[in-house]
Amino acid sequence: MKTALIIDDVENARISLRKDLTDYCTEIEDIFEADGVVSGAKAIKEHQPDIVFLDIHMGDGNGFDLLELLPEINFKLIFTTSSDEHAIQAFKFSAVDYLLKPVDPGELQGAVKKAAGTNGSIEALRKNIGGQIERLALNSQDKIKVVKVPEIVRCESTGSYTLFFMSSGEQVLVTRTLKEYDALLSAQGFIRVHQSHLVNLDYIQEFVKIDGGHLVLSNKAEIPVASRKRSLVMKVLSEIE
Repeated sequence: MKTALIIDDVENARISLRKDLTDYCTEIEDIFEADGVVSGAKAIKEHQPDIVFLDIHMGDGNGFDLLELLPEINFKLIFTTSSDEHAIQAFKFSAVDYLLKPVDPGELQGAVKKAAGTNGSIEALRKNIGGQIERLALNSQDKIKVVKVPEIVRCESTGSYTLFFMSSGEQVLVTRTLKEYDALLSAQGFIRVHQSHLVNLDYIQEFVKIDGGHLVLSNKAEIPVASRKRSLVMKVLSEIE
């Protein structure tokens, strides 16, 4: 990766990022700049950069407006963003790299190295950035699979990994912890019923109270309910209309 393009409408932000790239990312030899959507699209066409650092909010539009102008994305893409908790969460779970301003040199180096791999799902990010999470890009060891959240039946912890069980019967092992997905999906109709299990309420058929308690899902899976979660499960199920 030898050529980089910084697209940001704030001159000081461009200057700072250029300096950091020069100081910490020696694999990048040429750095170009643009200050908005229109100039950015022109610069991409002119310079054919290997990697683009793209600001989200700019004077003449946003980063997605720019992407819509391009016939194809044939470069590695890293978004830059100010502090926005929801946006950061959307970036993280769409498997798209992002840098939070002011940019940390260590994170910059890591993002540039990761950019040698995949870009993740821009479409998943586009759907997630403005509101409720609709799709997730599940980053496994060999691919990134974009799934619809309503089609996730449950998630199961396997150490530092999470195993997704889909309504189609497919299983996807993801290199993130269940704790992270619990934080993301708890407001999406999912409930953590056990240290190792996160369940989509739409797929629960019954709660069996005997023998410690367990859930029976529509795919016939039986999921244990932790004793400290029993009252929460009963409360949530009683509120389902």
